Amino acid sequence: MNLDRIIAVRNTKTIYRDGDRCIKVFNSEHSKADVLNEALNLARIEETGLNIPKVIEVMTVEGKWAIVYEFINGRTLSQLIEENPDKKSEYISQLVDIQLEILSKTCPMLNKLKEKMHRKISSSSLDATTRYDLHTRLEGMPTHNKVCHGDFNPSNVVIADNGEHYILDWSHVTQGNASADAARTYLLFCLNHDEDTAKEYLHKFCEKSDTAIQYVQSWMPIVAASQSVKGNEEEQKLLHSWIHVADYM
Repeated sequence: MNLDRIIAVRNTKTIYRDGDRCIKVFNSEHSKADVLNEALNLARIEETGLNIPKVIEVMTVEGKWAIVYEFINGRTLSQLIEENPDKKSEYISQLVDIQLEILSKTCPMLNKLKEKMHRKISSSSLDATTRYDLHTRLEGMPTHNKVCHGDFNPSNVVIADNGEHYILDWSHVTQGNASADAARTYLLFCLNHDEDTAKEYLHKFCEKSDTAIQYVQSWMPIVAASQSVKGNEEEQKLLHSWIHVADYM
């Protein structure tokens, strides 16, 4: 195994390319249970028929847990947007189409989105009154069972050389409400200081899915609170400002 070629570095993992394989090596603090759960989720998503890099094996590398999966040769939508800014609207439209394809699937063995959000809100630094309000709002939201990617953004979609799209990074996948997943994608654009694209994305998502923008907005304080358990100081300020705001547009 050759670990000389690094293709991505994240807070908790480093991803290498070795020929036609990727090796995602987690840091030593990453728990065995979390790694095995991510691999299991990938295997379950494979069974839905979505285009994803297939898992080859789970192993250890110098005492660290790693997941080995197919390498997909192509460019991410974020790279394509950067290289072809005149086609940004076209790529955002494609992003929405792919997200709606994901949301059309069900996978009953996945963790439930609402349960995960309740846990995140409970572990946040928000005061008890705000946590109570958010738990109450979350409990009142409709319960669905759609596959929700949980970190859907242009850097997690690869357009292969043959034109096929592949969806990456399923570590946050759950089953739940589609509008919650859309709210998170909107939030990710904003955290990346790209509010104009966030608005364009949200309008396209709501148009293509026949969803009221106000309904997706109603998820934003809940999603922001869930996201607030991690992130840097700048992100925390933005997320906390959203938790108390009802209208973002």
